[in-house]
Amino acid sequence: MTKIPLVDCEVHHRPKDFSDRIALAFTKTLRFCADTFFAKRYGHRAIVLETVAAVPGMVGATITHLKCLRRMCDDQNWIRTLMEEAENERMHLMTFIKVAQPNLFERLVILGVQWVFYIAFFSLYLLSPKTAHRVVGYFEEEAVISYTMYLKELDEGRSPNVPAPEIAKHYWKLPEDATLRDVVLVVRADEAHHRDVNHGFANELAGYANPAVAVAPYPEHADDIRMVA
Repeated sequence: MTKIPLVDCEVHHRPKDFSDRIALAFTKTLRFCADTFFAKRYGHRAIVLETVAAVPGMVGATITHLKCLRRMCDDQNWIRTLMEEAENERMHLMTFIKVAQPNLFERLVILGVQWVFYIAFFSLYLLSPKTAHRVVGYFEEEAVISYTMYLKELDEGRSPNVPAPEIAKHYWKLPEDATLRDVVLVVRADEAHHRDVNHGFANELAGYANPAVAVAPYPEHADDIRMVA
């Protein structure tokens, strides 16, 4: 039996206001840059982008924590959710480092991009938390697309379906014979989870009706899987 995460790859939040359009345009610009730089080197793309993806959750948790201390109010479980997101994205990075070792140039890119993005996202979150969460929601939409394309590469034999790294088998509780394809499936499920949560946070901050958000636990996704032979 293999665990197959159920993921709706067609989910897209249509922009409803100016800040949503800015968030989407920013995301599409970064997507173009990533596509140009990495092409179909999905393992290397994952390494660089996951170092960035782990930033928003930590930034959001930090600022929310400080705000709740100042106002002496409850966080409505936002801090824990955002911290779990940051930790989960870091585990994506640790996994893909085992799959595709980054070269010196990519490590330098990571250093520069992470600092620039951290400062930019921290500033954005201070100015407009709603826009910041919408940006992350759109980021995760693109991540789901990228991992779906990665699955296609694996299924069609253009990328080797190597054995899953031990760190991935331990974290996601995968079977001993798990492969890279299994890893990409559970990582894609994580990204879909982050997508829904961050769009939900943005909607809540904007005063929209907050859609039902899957809150599958990390790392097992017990409520987000089906069993198939």
